[in-house]
Amino acid sequence: MKKFIFTPLDIADVILIEPTRFEDTRGFFSETYNKKEFLEAGINEDFVQDNFSISHKGVIRGLHFSKPPHQIVKLVRCLEGEILDVVVDMRPESKTFGKWVSEILSGENGKMLFVPRGFAHGFCALTDRVGVSYKVTDYYFPESEVGIIWNDPDLAIDWPKGEYLLSEKDKKLPYFRDLLK
Repeated sequence: MKKFIFTPLDIADVILIEPTRFEDTRGFFSETYNKKEFLEAGINEDFVQDNFSISHKGVIRGLHFSKPPHQIVKLVRCLEGEILDVVVDMRPESKTFGKWVSEILSGENGKMLFVPRGFAHGFCALTDRVGVSYKVTDYYFPESEVGIIWNDPDLAIDWPKGEYLLSEKDKKLPYFRDLLK
């Protein structure tokens, strides 16, 4: 029996992953990673670190990505609460360069998002408290970190309405068009 459903999204290589839940009167059990099934789905990554954050409603983290030689792949899931998770194609050779997709990830739905190399990633906390966990394929190298301002008019990401809270660093990220120069 397969323990995961892998669904490619509208941008090549971005995959929505739905773990199977085994429920009974106690609650449920679910695998969140299984190397064999991920390999069968074409995901052959060596995850080296797990990260975890807590955010409050309206917090936007991102849009972050990393440049070579430390491009990072992420496997993102929301353990508590609900987020709008967004990925932007930053691969200049891609026919979807500059396009974005989003998914609602929550502790309730258990969905995960596979974010490949060459994509910017960010999320907005939709509930009072969210816990987000993600696996990564490389360690943090500040000199490789890049980002795009969350409300870039050229990307026109459909963020939820409301008041937002961002880090000082994220407030100063450049526009997409400025990264192309």
